[in-house]
Amino acid sequence: MGEELTRLLQDWRGGDVAARDRLFGEVYETLRAMAAARLGARSSNRTLQATSLVHEALIRLIGSEVDWQDRAHFYALASLKMRSVLVDEARAQAASKRGANPVLLTLSHADLQGGQTVGFDVLALHDALDRLAARDPRSARAVEMAYFGGMEQREIACVLEVSIPTVERDLRFARAWLSQQLS
Repeated sequence: MGEELTRLLQDWRGGDVAARDRLFGEVYETLRAMAAARLGARSSNRTLQATSLVHEALIRLIGSEVDWQDRAHFYALASLKMRSVLVDEARAQAASKRGANPVLLTLSHADLQGGQTVGFDVLALHDALDRLAARDPRSARAVEMAYFGGMEQREIACVLEVSIPTVERDLRFARAWLSQQLS
């Protein structure tokens, strides 16, 4: 399926709107699963649901001029758009409620810390990721792709053009750094 998605991305880049529509049909459920995982169980009392998150991220992707490389690149960018939507929602909610009831984002640490799930304030996480990006941009991008995009380490390695052990080191560093910043 990866080769087919890459072809659809290239056709879309070439102006084929039908290829874009076929692409979205192919990736929709994967994107929705990514969104649901990022929103977690607390999404029942949120204004933004997984479907809405996917739709808003796709709208932002459609409006961007990107030279799509492959499937992994697409999912990496989709994860960044989802992060952007979540941050925008958190800012709007904080402005309308003067900071009451912060929007929580669930980060799954299943592969990292024995299956625990931890909720963080989206704006605090966003600020911490920005600080991490200033210190170590590659680690910040790796953690965005892993947590917001649900990408596997090999896919992250492909997008960042580094080895899998380098991605593993970057993620270990980012986890430790973010844990310290968010505690």
